Amino acid sequence: MRNFGSDKLSAINAKYEAQKIAFGPIAFQAVRVMRNLGILQMVENSRKAGILVDDIVNELKLSHYGVQVLLDAGISCNVVYQKDNRFYLTKTGYFILNDPLTEANMDFVHDVNYLGFYELEESIKNGKPEGLKVFGSWKTVYEALASLPPKVQDSWFKFDHYYSDLVFPLVMPLIFADKPKRLLDIGGNTGKFSMKAARYNADVHITILDLPGQLEVAYKNIAEAGLSARIDGFPINLLNPQNAYPPQVDAIWMSQFLDCFSEEEISHLLSRAFTALIPGGILYINETYWDRQKYVASTYSLNMTSLYFTAIANGNSRMYHSDDMIRLVKNAGFEIAEDIDGLGVSHTLLKCRKN
Repeated sequence: MRNFGSDKLSAINAKYEAQKIAFGPIAFQAVRVMRNLGILQMVENSRKAGILVDDIVNELKLSHYGVQVLLDAGISCNVVYQKDNRFYLTKTGYFILNDPLTEANMDFVHDVNYLGFYELEESIKNGKPEGLKVFGSWKTVYEALASLPPKVQDSWFKFDHYYSDLVFPLVMPLIFADKPKRLLDIGGNTGKFSMKAARYNADVHITILDLPGQLEVAYKNIAEAGLSARIDGFPINLLNPQNAYPPQVDAIWMSQFLDCFSEEEISHLLSRAFTALIPGGILYINETYWDRQKYVASTYSLNMTSLYFTAIANGNSRMYHSDDMIRLVKNAGFEIAEDIDGLGVSHTLLKCRKN
């Protein structure tokens, strides 16, 4: 098994890292506000010449005090640097301003997570998403999605879709090499995968399994795409292990889905998938495993996302180590036919066969 993490920092650097953690929420908000108010954009626009505080104040109609304290914080956050009273954008500042992944992550943290994370400690103690209470009384965020404020919904879906949108085109040839005729899209959400699959292959019929509220959104999207004849829905509470999937299907697709459940719940979900498939049928599991990442930034993001599940989503799931998922898949009776890393931003596709 690979090792993760180390303890090689000097004492002075370790203490600095500790201060970055201690002030992390403040640093986050400072940089986010610099982005949203247009301060970082003005610094970037200045290019090599740099920009004076007064130029930003006059253009954005902000107080000198407000701009100055944010820029001072930006120096410590390494998003800007100062030279001869002029400010310049750093490489980190460039990514804050221009990188779609960073934008999706930052908006997700602020709009979906920030207020609720005050309850992380209680969530750990109780095994419930106590932070979800900032939005209303639901057991899980999935029940709440259709009722969340529009800005929160937008940031949730932007975060979710950023990762999946890049991988969907890459998996189509892998799935349809097996020529499935009946496919279940479990946890299909807004129907994005199903619509892409139906356009990719004219012979497949797809059934989306999800909560009724989510299916209503999917039905609308599918109708607008003119695909209602080949994509239908099956309303289901997937958390109830007594609720069976439609039977005798060739293939099942689960994308960024199983990380939304505890190991016990995953076992039930996989067992029902095994029962629904015909002999030789294939379950495709598309997930982001924190141990399979090429870059340390990806591992960091995934491990922090686990805590979103703890405090906001459901209180008991996480971004899994691949060994844990493979163990659960095999316990359900499947064999791993293929194990493909490096898809999209950070995904792994497990092709699991029912023998």
